Amino acid sequence: MTLPGKPHGKHPGAALTPTGNPMKDGMGPAAWNPDRADRPDYTHDGRPRMQPMSKLTGWSIEARDPDPHGMTVIGADGVAAGTVVDVWVDLAEPQLRYLQVELPVEDQTDILLPMGYCRIRRRDRTVRVKAIKSHHFPDVPRTRAPDKITLLEEDKIVAYYAGGYMYADPSRSEPLF
Repeated sequence: MTLPGKPHGKHPGAALTPTGNPMKDGMGPAAWNPDRADRPDYTHDGRPRMQPMSKLTGWSIEARDPDPHGMTVIGADGVAAGTVVDVWVDLAEPQLRYLQVELPVEDQTDILLPMGYCRIRRRDRTVRVKAIKSHHFPDVPRTRAPDKITLLEEDKIVAYYAGGYMYADPSRSEPLF
């Protein structure tokens, strides 16, 4: 397997400096496992574990919690990136796992935003994301099916946001002092 990077030094085992888009190429903190199963994870009764709430019956958001539907998603640059159109739940461990975000770009499918990478703000009805900037959202890896996510797709999506903490802004990969 050829990695999209060049050695940072001339010695054997030197760290790699990315040569492409490290958030998409799986470099450093954006690394994902290419051997991960490309099938959904299933519940004990055979249903896909992660599903959009809109496709489920009997599921809702607790009335005392903020409902993210319709909230504006704001990137690390303070610019609006899209709007929350659905919430994906984990049927095995009943909790919200992803927000489904509609981007204002034509001919693009929605993207998923893992709950661990966002902060829902009830007072101004926004979802804040520190990991990536607004122009990075169109490159978030997509799912093949609109209502299922495979283990491999989950790895790639979560890795993309994780990589953003280092690669979305060049100043993040520089020394602090």
